[in-house]
Amino acid sequence: MKGAWLRRQGRRALASEYLVLALSVAYFLVLLPWLPELAHPRNLANLFSRMLPLLLVAMGQTFVLIAGGIDLSVTAVIGLTSVLGASLMTADGGWMAGHAAAVPAGIALMLLTGALLGAANGAAVTGLRMPPFMVTLTSMMFLGGLAVWLTQSQRITGLPPAFLALGGKPACAFGLTLGAALFAHLLLSRSLFGRWLYAIGHNPRVAAISGVPVPTVTLAAYVLSGISGACAAILFTGRLETGSPVHGREILLDVIGATVIGGTSLFGGKGKILWTLYGVLFLTLVDASLNLMFLSDFAIRMVKGALILLAALIDALRHRYETA
Repeated sequence: MKGAWLRRQGRRALASEYLVLALSVAYFLVLLPWLPELAHPRNLANLFSRMLPLLLVAMGQTFVLIAGGIDLSVTAVIGLTSVLGASLMTADGGWMAGHAAAVPAGIALMLLTGALLGAANGAAVTGLRMPPFMVTLTSMMFLGGLAVWLTQSQRITGLPPAFLALGGKPACAFGLTLGAALFAHLLLSRSLFGRWLYAIGHNPRVAAISGVPVPTVTLAAYVLSGISGACAAILFTGRLETGSPVHGREILLDVIGATVIGGTSLFGGKGKILWTLYGVLFLTLVDASLNLMFLSDFAIRMVKGALILLAALIDALRHRYETA
C-alpha cells in the first residue's frame, strides 16, 4: 500500500504544472544563506537581462517541439539576422546609413530573414520529408558559416541609438518579450492553429485524417521559431551595441534544455509557454549561481548537461505514465 501511495504521489508531482517553478523558488531559498550576493539587485538585473532573449528563442522552440520536431539552427539564425540588420543600419557605410527609416527597415529585414530561414527548414522537413534533426543541424552549420563569411568575423558597430534602446533599455526589452510571450500563449491556447499543432504532435497521421493541414501547420511552427530567433537577435544586437555572427552561439544547449526542463515533451504534443518561462527561469538561475561560485566553464557545462539529461528522463517517465 505504501509503495502504491508513493507511486501515485510521484506521478502527481511529475504531472504538476508548477513543479519547475517550485524547484526554482526552493533552489533560490536554499542557496541564499551561502550565496547572499545572488539576491543583490545588480545580479537580479543581470539574471533578468539574460532571461529575455533566451525566453524568446525557447518560445519558438516550444512550437517546434510540440509539433514533434526540433530546431537546432536558431542560434545561427540569431547571428545571421544580427549581421544583416546591423549591415543595413550602421553609420559606417550601411545600406541605409543615416536614413530616417533605417531602424524600422533593419528590424523588418531581421524578422523577414528569420521567417524565411524558418520556412526553408520547415519546407525541407515537410516537403522533402527529411529528419528535423539533420535539416536544422546542417542549417546551423551553413548559416553560421555564412554569417562569419559576410563579416569576416568583424563586429558591426555604429548602430542607431533608437535601435540600441530596444536591447539596451530594460523596459523596451521587457516590452518586446512580454508582447511576444502573450502572442505565443494566445496562439497556443486560444486558436485553431494551437489545437492543430497539439494534434500533430500527438499523432500526425490521425491529425491528417481529421482534416488538419499537417504540412502547413508544421512549416508555420518552424517559421515562428525563425522569427523568435530574429527577435532575440534584436535584443542581443541592441544590448551589446554590435552586430556579430557569434551572438547567441553559446545558448543552444540552454534553449533546448530550458524548454524540456519546463515540461515541453520531446515526444511532441505537449507544452505551454508558461512552462517554458519556468524552465528558462530555473536554468538561468542555476547558471547565474554557478557563475557566482566561480566554477569553471567545464564544470558549469557538466551541471547543466546533467540537469537537461534529468529533464529528458522525467519527460520519458511522464510519457510512459501517460501512454500506459
